[in-house]
Amino acid sequence: MQFATVDGVTLHYRLEGRQGGPGLIFIHSIGTDLRIWDGVVPHFADSFTILRYDLRGHGLSDDPPAPYSVNDHVADLQGLVGLLNIETATVIGISLGGLVAMGYAVAYPDRVKALVLCDTSAKIGSAMTWNDRIEILRHNGMDTLAQMVMPRWFSPTYISQHPTEYRGYYNLLTRTSATGYSANCEAIRDADLAEAVQNITAKTLVMCGSEDQSTTPDQGRALAATIPNARFAPVENAAHLSCIEQPDQLASLIKSFCQEQANV
Repeated sequence: MQFATVDGVTLHYRLEGRQGGPGLIFIHSIGTDLRIWDGVVPHFADSFTILRYDLRGHGLSDDPPAPYSVNDHVADLQGLVGLLNIETATVIGISLGGLVAMGYAVAYPDRVKALVLCDTSAKIGSAMTWNDRIEILRHNGMDTLAQMVMPRWFSPTYISQHPTEYRGYYNLLTRTSATGYSANCEAIRDADLAEAVQNITAKTLVMCGSEDQSTTPDQGRALAATIPNARFAPVENAAHLSCIEQPDQLASLIKSFCQEQANV
């Protein structure tokens, strides 16, 4: 296991792949950790230097006191890549990770070679949605919250065909720090990048599971229309966590996009 401390926050990370290769950074969603990319990362290990890490309040990273903001996550990432001497990279984020990736691309355009945004939006949900989720967690606990959230993560087909894996991801969510989860709900609630993303200069691929009810394909298309030099691609037969349901399809789309950027 690898750890680094950035401005007093210890982050768990994994650096893998080909040493000296072009950089890829993978950022996970709320209530998960770096392992949700396990099915995607091997497709790139021979050619890229790959960084993935646990966001604050998740996994083995620190769980500092609230409040959190997307800007805090951006600062964590900037500090981590500085310690690891990663000058530029293609940044890939899903859901909350997509917000962090967009914020990073706005704040540090020279460090982002290209941008991949999965199942995300410049504004995710409403204040009421996130406040309700925080209240459910506070009064009923993580198990009750998970029963509400998990069916939105995965398509009905995945749930019926992969009951063991579904239970495993339930365990991943319910073992997330309640204080960290709540603080990250607040970070998502308060984030609105609708104007900021218009300033993104990196070539961008926006992807969305065809069955995603949390950040819908229509929202993905709207995001791609808002970001200059962006295009949209659906991920078929997947809901919100397309990197788990369709890792090969997701990796193929990302790989083609990276090859295009390499040939520019």
